[in-house]
Amino acid sequence: MIPFKDNVPTRIMPVVTVGLILLNCAVFFLQQSLPDDLYVETVYVFGAIPVLVLHLDSWFSVSIHNPGLSLVTSMFMHGGWLHLAGNMLYLWIFGNNVEDSMGHFRFIIFYLLCGFAAAAAQVLSAPESTIPMIGASGAVAGVLGAYLILHPFARVHTLVILIFFIQIIELPAILVLSVWFLMQIMYSLTAPAGAGGVAWHAHIGGFMVGFLLIRFFQNRRLRRRTSC
Repeated sequence: MIPFKDNVPTRIMPVVTVGLILLNCAVFFLQQSLPDDLYVETVYVFGAIPVLVLHLDSWFSVSIHNPGLSLVTSMFMHGGWLHLAGNMLYLWIFGNNVEDSMGHFRFIIFYLLCGFAAAAAQVLSAPESTIPMIGASGAVAGVLGAYLILHPFARVHTLVILIFFIQIIELPAILVLSVWFLMQIMYSLTAPAGAGGVAWHAHIGGFMVGFLLIRFFQNRRLRRRTSC
């Protein structure tokens, strides 16, 4: 299932959502412009490496190899076109409504917190890993968790592909996002610990934190109005 549009209007311009998408794209294009050896070095410098993140004493260093800083920089790097496109598609579909529910500034804080929580979940799942984590997936997963609470019965236009069956169907958000979350759990149970590839535990951690935090970040007046 590939969602590409929902039916929930917004009250405000999603400037933060658009800004995050543009920033992620700009960083990715910069990555692609680097020579191969410098590209790899950049990923290891600005990606979040679990075994280094756990060395809390090095968080206070002034070097660019700061593992605390890497928790932020890693959110804006991607490993390929599909990685970037998938994350930005989900952020565009669901991020505007989550931003609309809390305002611009709160959404920035919310997004970063979900990204940090996602990284923490992945680090704890493989604390000895020396493979750098990059991507906005964890923070975007937090947005999905928040959207599930805000608009569980929104209609999501979804491209469904089953072998020779290709159809666009409107599905409730609760189905689309629940299936997505269950897939992350399933893959996390079968993926080798500390192996490279998709950071399934980061997706789970980010989603759960977004699911839990949304009521604290949501605009209170809007919350009262939508809960009646």
